[in-house]
Amino acid sequence: MTTEAVIDMLPVSVKNPAEVVATLRKNFYSNKTKSLKFRKTQLKNLIKFFEDNEDELCEALYKDLRKPKTESILCEIQFTLNEVKNLLWNLDEYAKTEYPEKGMVNMLDGVEIHKDPYGVVLVIGSWNYPLNIALNPMAGAIAAGNCVVLKPSEKAPATAELIAKLLPNYLNTDCYQVLCGGVPETTEILKQKFDYIFYTGSTAVGKIIYEAAHKHLTPVTLELGGKSPVYIDNTADMEIAAKRILWGKCVNAGQTCVAPDYILCTKEVQEKFLIYAEQAIKEFFGNSVKASPDFARIINDYHFNRLVRLLKDAKIAIGGHTDPTDRFICPTIVIDVLPGEPLMQEEIFGPILPIVNVTNVQDAIRFINEGEKPLALYIFSKNSKDTKLILDNTSSGGAAVNDVILHIAVESLPFGGVGSSGIGSYHGKQSFDTFVHKKSVLKKNFATVPEKIQALKYPPYTSKKLMLMQNAIEKRKGLSLSFLPQLLFFLLGIVLTVGAYFLWLYINHDGIFKSD
Repeated sequence: MTTEAVIDMLPVSVKNPAEVVATLRKNFYSNKTKSLKFRKTQLKNLIKFFEDNEDELCEALYKDLRKPKTESILCEIQFTLNEVKNLLWNLDEYAKTEYPEKGMVNMLDGVEIHKDPYGVVLVIGSWNYPLNIALNPMAGAIAAGNCVVLKPSEKAPATAELIAKLLPNYLNTDCYQVLCGGVPETTEILKQKFDYIFYTGSTAVGKIIYEAAHKHLTPVTLELGGKSPVYIDNTADMEIAAKRILWGKCVNAGQTCVAPDYILCTKEVQEKFLIYAEQAIKEFFGNSVKASPDFARIINDYHFNRLVRLLKDAKIAIGGHTDPTDRFICPTIVIDVLPGEPLMQEEIFGPILPIVNVTNVQDAIRFINEGEKPLALYIFSKNSKDTKLILDNTSSGGAAVNDVILHIAVESLPFGGVGSSGIGSYHGKQSFDTFVHKKSVLKKNFATVPEKIQALKYPPYTSKKLMLMQNAIEKRKGLSLSFLPQLLFFLLGIVLTVGAYFLWLYINHDGIFKSD
């Protein structure tokens, strides 16, 4: 029995990471995953995985997070399906060799960019969107031609176990393996040498991943988080703003990396917002949020207790109800929050929304810039001047104006952080580009350019050689030939080459290249 067959038969919890990685590396070097036909088959099978198992996947997400079916389908299943389909339908275009523009010196050379898969990729998922965050980047790695080790989050055990059970029925296990487990198993996995690591989770754990990758100089994408601010001014449509912000805060019970973390506004705006916020919560969930089937629960006791501690001594304007037996926390708005309070010291990752009062837009910009760079930034305003002022004078992974979260669903927009909120990005074409090395290639031949012209670069060096080479390679504005038709480009190259050759003969005849 082969090593691959033995590994496939083992329960995922007892597979040896070193053996798994070694097997995948051997299979990668067999070039199996480099075939576009093979990649497309795997992507099609991944689509079938979602289509065949929608009910089971929704059930697992409900067990882990009490996630409403609508959120499970839209935010986990359909979101990932759209990404996989985009990769499948555009793979030929994404994977093809690029031919960038050339300067005069290289006009007769081949200049190419090849899309090389990295090799064996590790994808570590997160518990808040345990399906989407695990399989979305995995799809990008598959499309790019890599072998993949997938590590689902152990904090969403029902979803992790279902992925480990079902995914091998759809993907080629010679090239794609699922490894489950907690901190000890993940620690062992991180000891292996990978060619790329993609991690989604907290900044604290992201630093551990980065340190592990550093040992092997492994490139990484780190999708982390941070305190994503919302600025509201008095020109905003407050009723609409309240609905959109509260929706973003209540999706998945606030356990979303790009959820609005806190609000910056004046006291005047705060009073108007609170009125419409209370109305929005009642409109969304009725008289009892806890009884609503449309509100998720906190993932585990640790995070529930952490959130409850953040509410200690807080001035609660709306909500505040909690139930430890159900890990339920009502959508809660806290006012009169000061920068040094616990609520402002960490990413909240729950349905708690602090409001910090500022006096104007400059005050808001200063406040944002004094903290770590957030994963997302939200602006609610009809004032285009102030909107531009905030966008131009702050740094964030992404931003949205007059809405929240939905910018990550635009396939043409790369999604990722900056600074402590992350490294790298994905979604759409970027999901493919993340998992390939763009290899630069220069192609010359022995006949196109006479060797006597090439000899200008060889020693012995002279001042005349230097002058000719410097003139040849000097960058000049407007001399890019990428816009010319191919035939004209080629003919011009011939004329210049022949001219240069005769110039060489003339110079050589006059003895210019004799020693200085």
